[in-house]
Amino acid sequence: MAMATGIVSVACFLVGFALIAKVLFALNVAVYCVLWVLTFLRLARFFDAFRADLTSHVRGVGFFTIVAATCVLGTQTLIIGRLPRVALALWLAGILLWACLIYGILAALTVKRDKPPLSVGIHGGWLVAVVAAQSVAVLGAQLAAGLGGYEAPALFFSLAMWLGGGMLYIWIIGLIFYRYTFFEMSPSDMSPPYWVNMGAVAISTLAGAMLVAEAPHSALITDLLPFIKGLTLMFWATSTWWIPMLLILGMWRHLYRHFPLRYDPLYWGAVFPLGMYTACTFRLAKILNLPFLEPIPRAFIYIALAAWCTTFFGYLHTMAKVLHRRD
Repeated sequence: MAMATGIVSVACFLVGFALIAKVLFALNVAVYCVLWVLTFLRLARFFDAFRADLTSHVRGVGFFTIVAATCVLGTQTLIIGRLPRVALALWLAGILLWACLIYGILAALTVKRDKPPLSVGIHGGWLVAVVAAQSVAVLGAQLAAGLGGYEAPALFFSLAMWLGGGMLYIWIIGLIFYRYTFFEMSPSDMSPPYWVNMGAVAISTLAGAMLVAEAPHSALITDLLPFIKGLTLMFWATSTWWIPMLLILGMWRHLYRHFPLRYDPLYWGAVFPLGMYTACTFRLAKILNLPFLEPIPRAFIYIALAAWCTTFFGYLHTMAKVLHRRD
């Protein structure tokens, strides 16, 4: 929810919907804080369940949303809130969270004795690990210019995170594509986090575009500019390719197999990629001087906003029903 709200807010700001962007920014600060409170309460009261989730092949990778939400909020804080010091604090927190989770979760899953088969253990949510790494790269590239003598190390670190995140996408998407094509898929298997197939390369596009924008401040990035531009365009083309495929699979799920369409927290995993595709295409068009791409984000923002509103009101409706039952 925090990831999706944050990037839709950023996308609104980029295309000129400043008021909506600011409202979503304020809402996201509240959402982010509440989620941290609930996380700490769960950790304190249900430690065994928390630990079991953290070391689960199915649920453990969901914890990477903490990193992504932290850095997306940092981007909001930087470009909408104009609070670079707060954004820097969120970036440093994001780096620490990423380091703890990437090595902690992957090490636990590696040495775990009982492991599920690939058809059960792998899903689109695994790509949130890529989103987490790229969110650190995106925020770092935007903060670097204001770090004085630390600008070059910050850009180098952001470049390394971008490249590492891209390699991680290649590893994971190969397994997911294998799962797609060689195992039976039921409608319940096609859960909304599969949209992260697209969202992970969309945020990789955004990170690449932001690194290209910082080329005048880094000799290394200047030397690598053709490579970075080419890889960034490959990420964008891949994210674009995924959109029709995911729509077709969604129609198969809901129209052909009649899987019920009702609110599920996992639908925030579909809102985030829509907002990210809007933001990354806008940045790509501006930074790489591709004006013919500009109509895409200006149209896509309405799709992202519609998806966010639908999911948010579904959440409110579900909460109202839960409270009504308790009364």
